[in-house]
Amino acid sequence: MERYRQALVHGPLRAEVPDCLIELGLLRPLAEDPTLLSAVPPDIASSELRRPIERAVLMQQHTIAAIRDSLAIAEDVYRGESSSGSGTAVRLLRGPDVIEAALQRAHDGLEYEVLTAKPGGARPPEVLARALPDDLARLKQGIKQRTLYQHTVRTHGPTLAYIEQVTAAGAEVRTLDELFDRLIIFDRSVAFIPDPMLDVNTTALAIEHRAIVAYLVGVFNHAWERAERLNFAQDHMRPPLMTDETRRAVLRLMVEGYTDSAISKRLGISTRTVSAHIKKASEALNSRSRAQLAYLLAKSSLIDDIALT
Repeated sequence: MERYRQALVHGPLRAEVPDCLIELGLLRPLAEDPTLLSAVPPDIASSELRRPIERAVLMQQHTIAAIRDSLAIAEDVYRGESSSGSGTAVRLLRGPDVIEAALQRAHDGLEYEVLTAKPGGARPPEVLARALPDDLARLKQGIKQRTLYQHTVRTHGPTLAYIEQVTAAGAEVRTLDELFDRLIIFDRSVAFIPDPMLDVNTTALAIEHRAIVAYLVGVFNHAWERAERLNFAQDHMRPPLMTDETRRAVLRLMVEGYTDSAISKRLGISTRTVSAHIKKASEALNSRSRAQLAYLLAKSSLIDDIALT
């Protein structure tokens, strides 16, 4: 930099200079006398250095664009053939009206089977009232219907009344303590699931990819095999409650560190019910705190072996 400063202050230099000043273009021989080295403004030197690199980068960008454009045609062909062969569509549905219309369309095209998983406990009575006539009509047409609920529906009168009517018409209903998220599968060809990355109440995914739908059917069947049948006695008594299974699920989640609120959401029960199950277990084991109860349960097989009533 001292030699560069000298060239700026005193004019072109004849003395030896560091090679870097020549390589960076900060000193350049004069056309009329190549033995003299004249100072060059840094921005001009920078531009001269960058120009060939920028030109090479631009050529690479043009090459990348050409590759993309050339293969875009093949991509269109690939998507068209794949869609016709395996159903690759995964569509995002936004808005309750759009979701309802897509579900209705799938319902209208039903041929033999509908599988549904409905977590969250009891169903709103108005929803059940709207669904019942269509469900009974499809069952009368020979459409098979299998539905998974959580154990908590066994205490909800409107849900039980709906279940009793559809099972009498041929539907099958089972319950589990925990369920994966909402799922509806029509004829094993199209499935509807919520989008966990967005608002699950206003968005959904309609899936027609055969491999994904087959996977979801497998998930449903695995849960179905573990679920408890929901049968009504001839005297129309409510089906047996699953108190022990629910309490075990509450205690297992408590040991894993879930709060009462998180447990209630996963099991479809109220936080008051969660607290009641934990209190019952605490009384049975004479534990003085939640931490001690979790320790006693974690260090034993009590959750699996004992009905803590």
